[in-house]
Amino acid sequence: MKNILIRSLTGIICVMSISGSIYFHPYAFLLLFAVIVGLGLWEFHSFTGHRTMRLPGTLGGMYLFAASFLYAGGYAGGYIFLPYILLLQVMLVWGLYLKTEKPVSDWAIAMFAQLYCAGFLSLLNFIAFDPATSEYSPYCVLLIFVFVWLNDTSAYLIGSMFGRHKMFPRISPQKSWEGFAGGLVVTLSASLLFAGLFSGLMAAAHHRIALAAIVVVFATWGDLVESLMKRNFEVKDSGKLLPGHGGILDRMDSVILAVPAAYIYIEYFIRN
Repeated sequence: MKNILIRSLTGIICVMSISGSIYFHPYAFLLLFAVIVGLGLWEFHSFTGHRTMRLPGTLGGMYLFAASFLYAGGYAGGYIFLPYILLLQVMLVWGLYLKTEKPVSDWAIAMFAQLYCAGFLSLLNFIAFDPATSEYSPYCVLLIFVFVWLNDTSAYLIGSMFGRHKMFPRISPQKSWEGFAGGLVVTLSASLLFAGLFSGLMAAAHHRIALAAIVVVFATWGDLVESLMKRNFEVKDSGKLLPGHGGILDRMDSVILAVPAAYIYIEYFIRN
């Protein structure tokens, strides 16, 4: 019971912090998610055991998120990414001087970490800012997170009560097809209830339904991807920062894969 209360309280604080920062002001959004990216990268390098590039990797990922924010918001041109490109080159050259046993493994982990923890989440900026006007609009970003939270919660509850058929027992023994179906139905149903909250293209029910379905599928895969990584490195949680949840990546794993998939749909089928 105590663990459930701690987990619930942590979850509420996370939801309020994330949704509040997204809605309150673009700079609050920038600050919180740059910190999330940094903490995620620090965790990733820690639990994988590849700490040699942890500091430059963490700073580089935070810079990438900030640079994406400035570019998407129309505050800076493409030149803003040049220091990040230089940093990636420096990380490769740095490997020449570290004298580690497996330098290629260190490089591979460092570059994958940039893509997984920083690259995918940086696409939130291109969802938040309208590419035509550079105007900040929090609603699509909020909708993605709401869909992820609804799916995670309902899939967990329904799977706990009715789960019989395992989805990926090799990777996640607790995840069931019943839970997946329950999360999908709840999230799709909720997408129809949000009609009064959106104007313009997102007011169309078919776009919200499609976006909800995409988020559910990729959020589920995101959870499984992180579970496989943790099994590979034989760790239970990515970190210990969030009581009852583990680390930042344990809380953001579903979002990490859902964001690029949602961005592709928004860019190709809603904005165009």
